[in-house]
Amino acid sequence: MPESNTPKLTCNFLTCGHCGNFAPSEIVAQYHRMMHDPHPEPDPYEEAYGIPPEQDAWKDPSDGWHYELLLCRACKQVTLRETYWFDLYEEERIDTLYPPQSIKAYYLPEKVREAYNAARKTRAIDANVYALLLGRTLEAVCEDRKAEGENLYKKLEALSQKGEIPENLVKVAHGLRSLRNVGAHETFEGLTQKEMPLLDDLSKAVLEYIYVAPNLALEAEEQLEKLKKLKRLRKSKTAKETKFRG
Repeated sequence: MPESNTPKLTCNFLTCGHCGNFAPSEIVAQYHRMMHDPHPEPDPYEEAYGIPPEQDAWKDPSDGWHYELLLCRACKQVTLRETYWFDLYEEERIDTLYPPQSIKAYYLPEKVREAYNAARKTRAIDANVYALLLGRTLEAVCEDRKAEGENLYKKLEALSQKGEIPENLVKVAHGLRSLRNVGAHETFEGLTQKEMPLLDDLSKAVLEYIYVAPNLALEAEEQLEKLKKLKRLRKSKTAKETKFRG
């Protein structure tokens, strides 16, 4: 297929969710869904008295959801990324909509995130190496949570005894640890691409319970407070307009 003649735009460095390549990607399409109506209904009072409509100071045209379709230069696969921006609170949130993210890695502590990202880069290359590096991710989790023990098995048990993870999740972690051992020591067939989804699910379950879920709960509380503040702001503006018209 011949390449498009459309001028190529390049975004910042990002990690491709398909191949794990960390490099600039080409922006092949963009779309902005605005938060505020750019053409609101006219105010009858303002029209009657010839008062020019005033745009709310807190309404910024850039507020809303920005979408980018990105093409990886390494594997030629596309990524769909969503950026949410709200100028009033200088809030920016970036999410990858496609390919589905294995986990929201920005919630992870630095060392855990580095270990997990290192594992993800090998996912499409070798299942045994992927399992081995996911095991190192578990080691990083135990170090971060200050779990003591002579080996990974004992450290995971210690996390359970401290109440960091429930007993059923310890079994999940042990399943990941066992697959790690197969990948590291099996001299015959070892792991294959068939085990990839299981490795993904096991690692995701552990990391989401320990790091992602608590951060999401906190983020939801903060977002609720922001919405309450915005509601009070709008209510105050309405009261002032009503008083002015009276």
